[in-house]
Amino acid sequence: MRTSHNLLLRIWHDPEFDMKKAAVYYTDRGAPGDISVAEGEFIRKPERDWFEVETEKGIKIIPYHRIRKISYAGIPLWEHDG
Repeated sequence: MRTSHNLLLRIWHDPEFDMKKAAVYYTDRGAPGDISVAEGEFIRKPERDWFEVETEKGIKIIPYHRIRKISYAGIPLWEHDG
């Protein structure tokens, strides 16, 4: 089974993918519906336990366990099944 972390790294590193076409939906308490979306062009530095998102307020660190869905060019590639 592919994890959200592995998929994000694949999109980040594989030249067949364009990170700008990716979107990561994640739990964000206080956001509408408690979900926010990180568009690929704003994702920075996928690390071992988290990835960074550039926001208008600065860099936000998102742990992988908060990811709910990853889509590419509008097509869902991975969804949390819990």
